[in-house]
Amino acid sequence: MRSRGSAAAPLLLYLPPGLIALAMLVPLGYLVLRTLEADPTHLAELIWRGRSRVLLGNTLQLTGAVVAGTTAIALPLAWLVTRTDLPGTRMITTAAVLPLAVPGYVMAYALLGLGGQNGLAASLGVPLQRLSGLGGAAAALTLYAFPYTFLNLRSAFLSLDPGLEEAARSLGYSPWQVFLRVTLPLITPGLIAGALIVSIYTLGDFGAVALMRFEVFSFAIYTQYTSAFDRSYAAALALMLMALTALPLALEARVLKNSHLARVGSGVSRRPRQIPLGWKMPLALLFVAAVLASSVGLPALILLHWMRLQPPWAELPRVATAFGNSLSAAVPSALVAAAAALPLAYLRVRYPSRGSRAAERIAFTGYAVPPLALGLAMVFFSLRAVPALYQTRTLLILTYGLNFLALAMGPIRNSLMAAPRNLEEAARSLGRSRVAAFCLALFPLLRKGIFAALTLVFVMVMKELPLAVLLAPTGFTTLSTAVFSRTSEALLAEAAPYAAAIVLFSSLFVGLLVRSESPHNQEPSDASGKTTPREDLSRAPLSRETLPGNPL
Repeated sequence: MRSRGSAAAPLLLYLPPGLIALAMLVPLGYLVLRTLEADPTHLAELIWRGRSRVLLGNTLQLTGAVVAGTTAIALPLAWLVTRTDLPGTRMITTAAVLPLAVPGYVMAYALLGLGGQNGLAASLGVPLQRLSGLGGAAAALTLYAFPYTFLNLRSAFLSLDPGLEEAARSLGYSPWQVFLRVTLPLITPGLIAGALIVSIYTLGDFGAVALMRFEVFSFAIYTQYTSAFDRSYAAALALMLMALTALPLALEARVLKNSHLARVGSGVSRRPRQIPLGWKMPLALLFVAAVLASSVGLPALILLHWMRLQPPWAELPRVATAFGNSLSAAVPSALVAAAAALPLAYLRVRYPSRGSRAAERIAFTGYAVPPLALGLAMVFFSLRAVPALYQTRTLLILTYGLNFLALAMGPIRNSLMAAPRNLEEAARSLGRSRVAAFCLALFPLLRKGIFAALTLVFVMVMKELPLAVLLAPTGFTTLSTAVFSRTSEALLAEAAPYAAAIVLFSSLFVGLLVRSESPHNQEPSDASGKTTPREDLSRAPLSRETLPGNPL
């Protein structure tokens, strides 16, 4: 059914979404077929065996621990930088985003490098045992992922109407009661959006849990597949992980389904009263320093420590080769993702209907499916249907394109929504064909969105690990696989230059993101340089609909 007032889309425009749906769903179908090839009795035993229950328990424990840990860090940090007189909030906000430049497996490498006989702690005279298991995996993923929750909560705090809190205070509520009864319910969408992103990332993570030797579904899928003992069990585990990943999406939709949050209209909001910290200021600064030292300072110190013990100069040629391999996969993957996202976004924005919404949601499937499950599906599909694709760079690039297609759609869709429709109509009225009208009138307005999509996918591929581990051709070493393989063998000094290359490259990208905010998109600041909320309340919390387009 088409939306009221929308014209019917040309049938040819549904061809790219149809091909993308086939590319996305057919491999997942092969994953189901590979599972069903097992004897039904044997399959039931595999699913209900004790090890599967242990994997489920471990996966839920890790996800719960990471969501709790990221919330415990992000909630007070977001409140401090938006609602108090804490100095230097703009610099703190920038530093709090930097952990996104340190992938989970590099954060795990940093924690491993802290302990042990030759670790940083031992060199400082305080020997520590190396972290491992649930504690190590939860710590690594928490320190990497808390910026996702922080950014959502910061947006939620900046979107609040301070009049609601002031009205509660005028009724005699204490500050703590105001926070629990007024503020916390209003920032719930931001809190849930952050928890959703963190939980999906944790469920699909492979590098940190593998390095910390903590058996969850993703780690078990990899070991079961590489050992080749029972690949039907690996396929079954992948399907169970996919079902588990759907759980937070369903919970988020159910929780927010009937929520109605008060919000003032544009132009009515005013600057909230900054809460003086007083004698609590040293405690707040100590908390901020501890968070930033653990998430940003620790990886940097660990990398410097290991490169001091073993200078990286002899390894630099191999680092350059790995960087070139990563580059050779990232550039075409970004082009594939952007080329596929453009017709999908155009169909969704210009011809809204049930069909276009379905095409968009199919595109989001690759982003929601855990990478190891998607990679395993591609392995089974290529072996059965197109053996020539197995362990080729072409298959790796196509899978990257499908995996990050939803991320590429975000900037392109936003550019399309901002482009006036009458430009194309004017071009058509001058006798231009539909394609010529698009190229001449609309495409120039989409260049920034397309460039943002290309950049986003490019950087995500440069540091991606699970798909590279499963699908990369033999001998094709990327920066991420070099870090993982060397750290897995306890060669921490050898892994340091590769990890440093990833961190430096990703830090540059995060820095560009922070600086790319134009003045009209930044919060105004007072004379002290402290940021204050925008008057138009345009920074709304992320929701499930905006999640796939979130550049971070």
